[in-house]
Amino acid sequence: APSTYPSFPGLSLDIPEVLKEDDRPKWDNKFQYILSCVGFAVGLGNVWRFPYLCQIYGGGAFLIPYVIALVFEGIPLFHLELAIGQRMRKGSIGVWNTISPYFGGVGIMLLHNYCSHSAWEMRYCLHFTLDSLVILVILFFSGHIEECHESTAVNYFWYRRALNISSDITDSGNLQWWLVLCLAICWSIVYICTIRGIESTGKAIYVTAIFPYLVLTIFLIRGLTLPGATEGLVYLFTPNLNILKNPRVWLDAATQIFFSLSLAFGGLIAFSSYNSPKNDCEKDAVTIAIVNSMTSLYASIPIFSILGFKGTTGYWDCLDRNIISIINEFDLQDQSIMRDNYTIWLEFLNTTHPKKITSLKLRSCDLQEFLDASGTGLAFIVFTEAIILMPGSQGWAVLFFVMLFSLGLSSMFGNIEGILTPLLELRVVSKSVPKEVLSGAICLVSFVTALCFTLRSGSYWLEVFDSYAGSLPLLIIAFFEVTGVVYVYGIKRFSDDVKWMTGRQPNFYWQVSWRIISPLLMLTVFIAFVTLQTQKQPSYGAWNPKYVCRPIFLIHLFSKKIVTIFSYLPMFQN
Repeated sequence: APSTYPSFPGLSLDIPEVLKEDDRPKWDNKFQYILSCVGFAVGLGNVWRFPYLCQIYGGGAFLIPYVIALVFEGIPLFHLELAIGQRMRKGSIGVWNTISPYFGGVGIMLLHNYCSHSAWEMRYCLHFTLDSLVILVILFFSGHIEECHESTAVNYFWYRRALNISSDITDSGNLQWWLVLCLAICWSIVYICTIRGIESTGKAIYVTAIFPYLVLTIFLIRGLTLPGATEGLVYLFTPNLNILKNPRVWLDAATQIFFSLSLAFGGLIAFSSYNSPKNDCEKDAVTIAIVNSMTSLYASIPIFSILGFKGTTGYWDCLDRNIISIINEFDLQDQSIMRDNYTIWLEFLNTTHPKKITSLKLRSCDLQEFLDASGTGLAFIVFTEAIILMPGSQGWAVLFFVMLFSLGLSSMFGNIEGILTPLLELRVVSKSVPKEVLSGAICLVSFVTALCFTLRSGSYWLEVFDSYAGSLPLLIIAFFEVTGVVYVYGIKRFSDDVKWMTGRQPNFYWQVSWRIISPLLMLTVFIAFVTLQTQKQPSYGAWNPKYVCRPIFLIHLFSKKIVTIFSYLPMFQN
């Protein structure tokens, strides 16, 4: 009888034989697969980077370029990765060697990108772990330290006690034993959960993927009941449309999609390769992408409600200090000046006693300024300070810690699977070597690689990697992915594959996105990214006890070389 599978002349892969393989692991059920993809895609970027970008780019105004990038860049690429992984039933390297031997380097780029990211993503997990531990320490801290007094208690404990950070990146310092211990514990937990590939991560994902939603819901309910929550939400959803004139907004929205959906990492290809060949990957792609984006918005609501509480508390504290100063200076009765009539009193006294008011050096109290005072530490320092102000702060700190750790852990499952699957298929090690040993070797190598982030300068290295060595390789890999499938493998052949799997021919939206919009959008983002990077000196923020983010330009040339090496190394490997 003739084969019912489409033939691919010139390709090395015999699809019918692959589909008949019985020894390839499979997901226990569809829900387990969806949870694994959601857990891999939903990570720290949803809780930290997305709210931060919303804050600095006009609140709701950022949602406009984000949705456009999601529709024409994120979802089409997400569908493409799930489809090729499910159809070929191989990891990243096997898939791209199948499409064309000339595109085997894309698979190597994916694997290299994964090895690099798995090391410093685990450092992020450690970063958040220590952040929450710092909360617990501060809750019981007392005493006066000058460096702490010049900054804030949270900043001091984070930079000086937890990280023991150096003055700049050239001062590497020694390995911090407590950081090494925390990193070892984190990687040990990852190894236990990934010891048998999807056979073990599929069980752990039920906890690590669902638990963060439970905690976010608890924070949402508690945050909405705090005073000032309304101001925080108004700040989030009030759009400043003038900010859309800034090209950086559109660039950051496009790059955020890659981090948010975990595109061009290879994990999605690995996960979908364990699906049934007849699975509806189109519905999966749309569902998971929408769930991921809604999670970003859902996480922003409790964060901004709690930050609204912090901003309002700081605003009230500012007013109370000024009120006390005025009452003492003019010998007024207690409670004669209240928060609601403070402005009236201040205007009156400014008119009648301007010199006295000037001599008091009253602080300017503006609620908007307190809401703006978050910066890059939105989910690190500032959110920590907000939790400390909440009643029962110890319990909230523990919840916050476990939630962030779960997010990092579920993302790491995809990281490890993205490395393990290609290695098993390439047979770089003997079949007699148990999968447990190979998983342990991957975790051990990643742990050793991440040790550079446990130095006193480790936080600076993390910032350099995150700022300069993350976005560009993802853009390059994703661009070659879509152009390879559309123009080398062939859009008609790929469309036939999708129809064979889903029973539907890809509609006009998918066709025009894969052929034109997605490649053109990524090429535009790439050019804009390189242009913006060449217009400024590479720098990073260094610890300053006076609460100032001080750029360091002394190592400008040195950091520029580092940026060049780590950004373009995958291309050289290809």
